[in-house]
Amino acid sequence: MVDHGHAEHPGAVGPVTADDLAEGVRLVVALLSGPDAAAADWDRPAGTLEWSCWETAEHLADDLFSYAAQLGPQTPPAEGFVPFVYRREAPGKPANVVFAQREAGPRGLVQVLEACGALLVAMVRTARPQDRAFHGFGTADAEGSAAMGLVELFAHAEDLALGLGLEWTAPAGISARVLHRLFPGAPAGTDPWPTLRWATGRGDLPGLERPAEWRWYSAPRD
Repeated sequence: MVDHGHAEHPGAVGPVTADDLAEGVRLVVALLSGPDAAAADWDRPAGTLEWSCWETAEHLADDLFSYAAQLGPQTPPAEGFVPFVYRREAPGKPANVVFAQREAGPRGLVQVLEACGALLVAMVRTARPQDRAFHGFGTADAEGSAAMGLVELFAHAEDLALGLGLEWTAPAGISARVLHRLFPGAPAGTDPWPTLRWATGRGDLPGLERPAEWRWYSAPRD
């Protein structure tokens, strides 16, 4: 990603914390727990994704579970993920460890999401400074794991809101801290949530080309 030479985003004061992550989980769970979400068709595509809203929520829960699990081992794998068995229900579907019972309906699905989010919050709160979690975009500490979880939460909340007919805007302060932690080349002086959408290839910013390819930088920095 191009470094635009900006120092940091307005509002990016301090690290990404477990409290930030807990608030992100709370907001997304609240979004998906309302009567409009309960009455919606969860088999519709989630925004521009090929996955359904149900599959996207399962994928999001699985992401949060995976980031929590990566922080767990005393000696984490240095070159790969903890070897859970992942499976796809069909070609092109997400590969997950975590699935929700269909008969539990949207409420049960959201409980699965909330539980996986709580696992990651707990791991971030209790991790030692030296604990690390493998990721292909940079082996992360607890702060990086929290920030990665928030990107997944906020981006897929937008997908789900589009698919379910809901309104979603991520909080500016948390988005700014996530940008500062994971996207050091992102422009500053712009609204944090649209900038996070731009940094993840999901939206436009005036005067800037959308990244053709994007990544975050989850390894700790000095």
